[in-house]
Amino acid sequence: MLFHVRMDVNIPDDMPVEVADEIKAREKAYSQALQKSGKWPHIWRLVGEYANYSIFDVESNAELHGILTGLPLFSYMKIEVTPLCRHPSSIRDDES
Repeated sequence: MLFHVRMDVNIPDDMPVEVADEIKAREKAYSQALQKSGKWPHIWRLVGEYANYSIFDVESNAELHGILTGLPLFSYMKIEVTPLCRHPSSIRDDES
């Protein structure tokens, strides 16, 4: 199952820099492991925002929920999820 996910990050201004840096380091490691596994095949930064658009390729809604709630920055995010399916006019065979 493919999902388009927008993640907007809002780290509190009063969070100590050391704490924010540690959370961001864990977030990077977690996201890169998911990218290497193929569960998170695409991530794009939104210019001028602390946000991204991502594509997840997972087995179920529950799996995606587990991945997203496992993000170290989850508590500081607004997340919007859109399920995707292959368009009948697509010429690509490698899309779910």
